[in-house]
Amino acid sequence: MPVYKAPLRDVKFLLNEVFDYPGHYASLPSGENATPDIVDAILSECAKFSEQVLSPLYQSGDEEGCTLTDGEVKTPAGYKDAYDQYVMGGWQGLSAPEHYGGQGLPASMGLLKQEMMGTANWPFSMYPGLSMGAMNTIYLHGSEDQKETYLHPMTEGRWAGTMCLTEPQCGTDLGQVKTKAEPQADGSYQITGTKIFISSGDHDLTENIIHIVLARLPDAPKGTRGISLFIVPKFLPAEDGQVGERNGVVCGSLEKKMGIKASATCVMNFDGAKGFLIGPENQGLECMFTFMNTARIGTAIQGVGPAELSYQWALDYARERRSMRAVSGKKEPDQVADSLIHHADVRRMLLTQKAIAEGGRAMLYDAARLADHMVEAHTAGDPEKADQYDDKLGFLTPILKGFLTELGNEAANLGVQVFGGHGYICEHGMEQIVRDTRIATLYEGTTGIQALDLLGRKVLLMTQGGAVRDYTLRIANFARKLLTDKKMRPYGLELLKLTGQWNWLTVRLMLIARKDRDMVSAAANDFLMYSGYVSMAYMWARMAAVANQKLKHGGEESESFYKSKLATAEFYYERLLPRAQAHATSMLSPSRTLMSLDSDDMAFTG
Repeated sequence: MPVYKAPLRDVKFLLNEVFDYPGHYASLPSGENATPDIVDAILSECAKFSEQVLSPLYQSGDEEGCTLTDGEVKTPAGYKDAYDQYVMGGWQGLSAPEHYGGQGLPASMGLLKQEMMGTANWPFSMYPGLSMGAMNTIYLHGSEDQKETYLHPMTEGRWAGTMCLTEPQCGTDLGQVKTKAEPQADGSYQITGTKIFISSGDHDLTENIIHIVLARLPDAPKGTRGISLFIVPKFLPAEDGQVGERNGVVCGSLEKKMGIKASATCVMNFDGAKGFLIGPENQGLECMFTFMNTARIGTAIQGVGPAELSYQWALDYARERRSMRAVSGKKEPDQVADSLIHHADVRRMLLTQKAIAEGGRAMLYDAARLADHMVEAHTAGDPEKADQYDDKLGFLTPILKGFLTELGNEAANLGVQVFGGHGYICEHGMEQIVRDTRIATLYEGTTGIQALDLLGRKVLLMTQGGAVRDYTLRIANFARKLLTDKKMRPYGLELLKLTGQWNWLTVRLMLIARKDRDMVSAAANDFLMYSGYVSMAYMWARMAAVANQKLKHGGEESESFYKSKLATAEFYYERLLPRAQAHATSMLSPSRTLMSLDSDDMAFTG
């Protein structure tokens, strides 16, 4: 069975050499204990847990899946023991406030942990991952009593959390939510309705599950302005803080799905369940965005993770599997055939996976610094500063989620292709990566929803192009520094050209959209993908600049590592970045090419 190996050298390269995380942590109140030695120790232990505990359960969990008996979900063999080890290691509280039993480390440490664990076993990592979003929502919007009641056991990992948004009649369009919340004399609410697609909705890993639920009050306005947010525990907390009586919420069924079969995706029935309002009435969607943005950044990891995992396994296979001779002549004359690694097209696929995994990881780590600052501002009671960082992160979130998950799917499919027919056979694990990764472009908002959020909301409506101007200014300031170095000058010139084009495209779309409202939707996906390719180009230029400097000074033990970075950066700019121009052309195509046919004209007539 293939195994996962944590890419610690690449992780440390980004943390210590590209983004100066030691200096970043030193500037944060929560970073006092995040010294280089402590961070290294945490990364090492996380790698060990991911490799030795989680990775071996990846395929077996898929084969067994979850089971439902009398409303109770049982996870695959080994999951409960692995989760107990996870709790004993203190992993759930890594970035949680010390007041609630956490270790108080910067929020980005949680992302580093989640990337390794998610790459080793994404279905498992979803259970504690959903809890993190619930904890953040309660921490930011809950009352002091709610925080004291729920955050302590959730930080310990004894209790888990979910997000309950989607219903049978609505997916992303939450204005159609019908779940009811009836006020009770004791200040609680009676929650009645059905939620679907609820990840980790029920399981046997924890003693309690805390559902964060969207529902409507009796006099609520229609649409999204009439949605409130509620805490609905599976078991009501007792006065001593332990688990009390069973609440009226139960798993009605498990979804039969394409992948992530070891992750319980549930239909949850709320039958007069006792709930507690969190945040102001009718402002539930605003509060839920805390949860959703956390989940979207987490989901972006599922673009990087499968690219990394599929690349590792495909690379090993390409080194060992022999087939035909290289076009340029025999590379291994003593063997019956040359290894796949010697064929240029196989290298194209492997380098594409490598560029996506390492470029995507850099995009995540860059954004994680913003998340640290945002959390610190919230903790310090500085909402204005928190909003500034939230806006910066909000611009990047749909790019991270939409672009990286699309490329993660591409990388996973390339892994199957490297294996050829063997990639289609379950025992090698490659087809499971494809099945598990496919959901990433769907949940927490499809790629189309992310694209509309980016172009329609973040760029055109909220900032009138200001978000693009601010981000491209950051890229341009970096690019100009590259012009004095002969080797790096081509990267700098290309980035400067792209920043100008990105702004020009934004203005063009703004002008066209004034007369053609369909243009926003028609151009959104291409705009998102273009933004992603340019953002990743910026990251690869940053990595190449560091590698170039290291090689100039010489004497490095990791000379081959830095040469690999430069070669992969060159590959990205020559082979993948040109895709951005196709998206640039396509996004300016008139919307009539999509909208001219009536729905009847599109019907099948065979």
